[in-house]
Amino acid sequence: MATLVAPDHADPIADAEALKKAVEGWGTNEKAVIGIIGHRNAAQRKQIKEAYHQLFNEDLVHRFEKELSGDFERAVYQWMLDPLDRDAVLANVAIKKGDYRVVVELSCIPSSEELLALRRAYQARYKHSLEEDVASHTTGDIRKLLVLLVSAYRYETDATDSRLVETEADILRKAIKDKAYNNDEIIRILGTRSKAQLVATFYRYRDAHGAPITKSLSVDHDNEFVSLLQTAIRCIKSPKKYLERVVRDAIHKSGSDEDALTRVIVTRAERDLEEIKEIYYKRNSVALDVAVAKETSGHYKSFLLTLLGKGDL
Repeated sequence: MATLVAPDHADPIADAEALKKAVEGWGTNEKAVIGIIGHRNAAQRKQIKEAYHQLFNEDLVHRFEKELSGDFERAVYQWMLDPLDRDAVLANVAIKKGDYRVVVELSCIPSSEELLALRRAYQARYKHSLEEDVASHTTGDIRKLLVLLVSAYRYETDATDSRLVETEADILRKAIKDKAYNNDEIIRILGTRSKAQLVATFYRYRDAHGAPITKSLSVDHDNEFVSLLQTAIRCIKSPKKYLERVVRDAIHKSGSDEDALTRVIVTRAERDLEEIKEIYYKRNSVALDVAVAKETSGHYKSFLLTLLGKGDL
């Protein structure tokens, strides 16, 4: 369930004119900006951008980049992009920064059709493929894993093969026990099986061997490749729990990780952020909006709280 609070109907021309007024003059009226874009869904924001360009012959996102700054500007920039374009930008930045956890996240959480659409958006924006960029920025086992994950097109089904579940749970167990983490079979299983099949395999692993597969991998968590395997497993098995973990780590990290916090709130506000908030509360006994308010400040805080459903419509 989404946390975004948006009207059923909005006037894009009136919104564009109000935003023009907010960014004109000596100082930007950030509160007015948040009050509009923080309460508009993706389709409404697209209409605002089109109306703004038609009225003022200016790109609204570029204007925001000039008028806003810091974490607030970066959050607004991501929010104003079309969702697929935004994911393409997040992937490109992650690849260049070497933040491969984000690449895994963007590959393993979406459905097969959503991942295919992301790959198309990436190619349209950057004029080369996501797979190509991943391959050119990585080497060895990490390249092998990530290229397979970003190019996967998993069969969407709830059906599972129980015999295959048992066989592949044992294959995973043997490879992990032998610390053969780069075993081709591990990569093949994670990169090709349907999500339903993989989830059944992960549960079989736990039941047969007495511990979750992610815990078995924790022994060598400092190994980057192993850490990426864990991320892939968590994203496939329980994406909302994984995203709650990202938020929790971002908030509890010394100095906070604003990039991770922004990414989850901005990308999930129109999808399932309400469920992520519920998981966060159960895990931490503190409401997510309270934690965000404590760790952020200024217009950035106001914007995130608005996306979390705490702003006034």
